[in-house]
Amino acid sequence: MSRPLTLHPDRLLPADPATRAVARELYTAVAGLPIVSPHGHTDPSWFARNETFGNAADLLLRPDHYVFRMLHSQGVALEALGIGKAGRADPREAWRLFAERYHLFRGTPSSFWLDWVFAEAFGIAVRLEAETSDLYFDTITAALATEAFRPRALFDRFNIEVIATTESPLDTLEHHAAVHAENQRPGGWQGKVVTAYRPDPVIDPEFEGFRDNLVRLSELTGEDALSWQGYLAAHRQRRAFFAGMGATSTDHGHPTAQTADLAPAAAEALFRKVSADEFTAAEAELFRAQMLTEMAAMSVEDGLVMQIHPGSFRNHNADVFARFGRDKGADIPMRTEYVHALKPLLDRFGNAPGLSIILFTLDESTYARELAPLAGHYPCLKLGPAWWFHDSPEGMRRFRRATTETAGFYNTVGFNDDTRAFLSIPARHDLARRIDCGFLAELVLEHRLEDWEAAELAQDLAYNLAKQAYRL
Repeated sequence: MSRPLTLHPDRLLPADPATRAVARELYTAVAGLPIVSPHGHTDPSWFARNETFGNAADLLLRPDHYVFRMLHSQGVALEALGIGKAGRADPREAWRLFAERYHLFRGTPSSFWLDWVFAEAFGIAVRLEAETSDLYFDTITAALATEAFRPRALFDRFNIEVIATTESPLDTLEHHAAVHAENQRPGGWQGKVVTAYRPDPVIDPEFEGFRDNLVRLSELTGEDALSWQGYLAAHRQRRAFFAGMGATSTDHGHPTAQTADLAPAAAEALFRKVSADEFTAAEAELFRAQMLTEMAAMSVEDGLVMQIHPGSFRNHNADVFARFGRDKGADIPMRTEYVHALKPLLDRFGNAPGLSIILFTLDESTYARELAPLAGHYPCLKLGPAWWFHDSPEGMRRFRRATTETAGFYNTVGFNDDTRAFLSIPARHDLARRIDCGFLAELVLEHRLEDWEAAELAQDLAYNLAKQAYRL
């Protein structure tokens, strides 16, 4: 007997009846606001080509590292899920492996996001489990073949106002160019899709193929990116190109938040080492640190908002990385220090008019001790929302409780979904709106906020702050 799938209208709102009533009123006022998705990793080719997504496994299983990392932790071979070049599993059977183990996701944000997708996007009224696996696969796959489930139709249905993808400086951005051309065509689709500048492949000397990437950067720009001045000029040129394709931000996924401010001669000497592939691990870290400061200098010039996403030990599972490549669910949070790490950059640019840097962390111990006090002082700093492993109900609550009293709400930037899983975007924003409304309701009931202040804040957190922070 299949069990019903129902989404409670008060899900995630506070359990206390009085607080829940206030939270419900706040949430009702913001639930239908447009979605501003200022940072994420959806594929711009979806919106450029507007092709159908394929089958259930292709859309909801294979691209979602939140899903397959859990399955891998329980002994499911990634090949059996169709992951990687060697993963040629039958999609229906891969989906069956997922369905049989869907109970593993109980209590995780993945179950909240996925249940929303199943119930709201596809109208499925029974729970995913072994006996409903074929029903799910067939229902979802059939829906994906229809016009209503093409990417642009879903973009409009989800009430997405703008979405930012993330690309390397080596990307030619042809998909963004195609979307922009469509926007300009009389009667064309008007969805706003912008890019973000993610220079890690040409900034991190330990990134695989780093020197070859510099050669490619030279070819793209006509600058000598194997010389220090040519390298910096190449970045400026690519940043301008990205801005022309709608970019308002850069994104930096460094192992640490370390910054440096070397003298020009020392910076040039360090670049000669890393560009020749003759460097130590300490020199690679120093170069990344110097480049965060160089990127800040360029942001002062061109106005692009910096995002710093440090503290992940990328590709921790060496065997999985060797066999399947990057982004296969093996990234692990690390302790991250900000006060000393950011000081060289802040000594130079901390008070620079117009500079905006959004800080993220996977180390929650830094919220109250380091990040909130930094953002509560430096004009250039804002706090990004609870990120990645903490993009969850409890993670979002911990973030608000740890940062609000020191940094306030207006030194934060609202919510961004930071996802590759397109259909989960409305579910993620819905979760964030519910959690924030619950937190605001507590402050109202404790007489720390007036009800009208909470109503204004709910709208700011759900919509306004993201637009302002990312200059959208």
